Amino acid sequence: MPTATELKERIESALPGSEANVEDLTGGGDHFRAEIVSDRFAGLSRIEQHRLVYDVFGTEIGGPIHALSLKTTTPEGQR
Repeated sequence: MPTATELKERIESALPGSEANVEDLTGGGDHFRAEIVSDRFAGLSRIEQHRLVYDVFGTEIGGPIHALSLKTTTPEGQR
């Protein structure tokens, strides 16, 4: 099972310059919540932003990663 730290590292690696905070919601390594701030989200719809993140994990979503709740923002949207 993946850990919150592994998910954080993978997101930040796939989206250079991003900052991710990932929490394991159940302690079981399959339900996570991630808050991600990235310049890459600028000009994208919320769906497109989430798709960028989900694409990092591919078929793991719905498999080893049963659930991944996302909150995505740009640095400007965080202010």
